Amino acid sequence: MNYYIVTGTSKGLGESIVKQLLHENNTLFCVSRKQNNELKQLAQDKNVNLYYFSCDLQKLEEVEKMMEKILGSIDREKAEGIYLINNAGIVEPIKPVGKASNKEMEASVKVNLLAPMILTSTFIQSTEAIVANKVVVNVSSGAANRPIFGWSVYCSTKAGLDMFTKAAGLEQENCTNPTKVISFSPGIMDTDMQRTIRSSEKDDFADVETFKQYSENGMLRTPDFVAEVITKLMISEQIENGQVYDIKTFI
Repeated sequence: MNYYIVTGTSKGLGESIVKQLLHENNTLFCVSRKQNNELKQLAQDKNVNLYYFSCDLQKLEEVEKMMEKILGSIDREKAEGIYLINNAGIVEPIKPVGKASNKEMEASVKVNLLAPMILTSTFIQSTEAIVANKVVVNVSSGAANRPIFGWSVYCSTKAGLDMFTKAAGLEQENCTNPTKVISFSPGIMDTDMQRTIRSSEKDDFADVETFKQYSENGMLRTPDFVAEVITKLMISEQIENGQVYDIKTFI
């Protein structure tokens, strides 16, 4: 049995990843604030075990407990693979430094960085003795590698997540039953996040017109396409621990 834990499954990339994984011999744990009834129905139709955990990743005190509950329900004797996809993320606040409120910055750091760190740490600790293929995928962004006007918080959290991935991967290389920890940058996708970006004011986000052109010119990848790349990558025997992968490598 393969077990998959996916955050941010109410829509977008997370929803597409779950759809890719709805196969026999897979058990899925979906994490989001709102449940996705379409996914629940699809799983039922395909006779796939799917469990929903409603969780606000800003409430860090709940994150560890939820993860322990999920991992405690796994049949360790039958587990062939255990996978965590830290997909949930927010692009807000889209504002220059000095305009974003402390509360907005705090929310971004919690969802984009601290929650994935806690989930990954709990995953590694709880599965340490399990002999199975264990992989954590942290969904990153090209924004981790360059400064973008109005995205100081988002850029910083994604850069932090990539460095966390590299350090965790390095540490796991010395473990008896290592977990592979990787980051994956999906590029620009046709999601609600992109619509939020395009609705920004130019004073807050200098590149807003460029992102509008991405949509108008059909340059946005579909979440389904990106999900297919991610799901193939994470089960590959060729992935390197601590590596940051970019979708451009695979197209």
